[in-house]
Amino acid sequence: MGGSNPYIEEVKYKPATKKFKVTFLPSGKTIEVDPEKIPYGHNGLPGSILDFSEGLKAGLDHACGGVCACSTCHVIVREGLESCNEATDAELDELDEAPGITPKSRLGCQTVPDGTTDIVVEIPDWKQKLRQGTRSLSDLVCSQYVGGKTHIFFFSY
Repeated sequence: MGGSNPYIEEVKYKPATKKFKVTFLPSGKTIEVDPEKIPYGHNGLPGSILDFSEGLKAGLDHACGGVCACSTCHVIVREGLESCNEATDAELDELDEAPGITPKSRLGCQTVPDGTTDIVVEIPDWKQKLRQGTRSLSDLVCSQYVGGKTHIFFFSY
């Protein structure tokens, strides 16, 4: 999937201009992001946490294609949040649906670091537990836009 969401405002962000590192928790995997290679994938804003996570295979799942229509790419930016664009009202609305949100919670598809500092991103524990025994979180989640609101369905099998 991928593309844009016509129901939300355009996100304002400053793209990175120099290389920076991102460490993903709990795995401890560290990747280097090179702004010359953005976009890495085709989901999320160019240079977003979801974009480079997907392109560099860091393990962040999503269900809506990175268009701010669900909360499955919820992450917690433990360090370096100040180098990321501000959350929009649409992002905050979607985050309200995510379990385990914190003041440092963001949607990976909407969060674009500017590269001024390295960042540490935690993929919440509930997502790791949900993934055990499955191929990806998107195998278990379906989103549907109905009546001006995105509904997320979790499946178990």
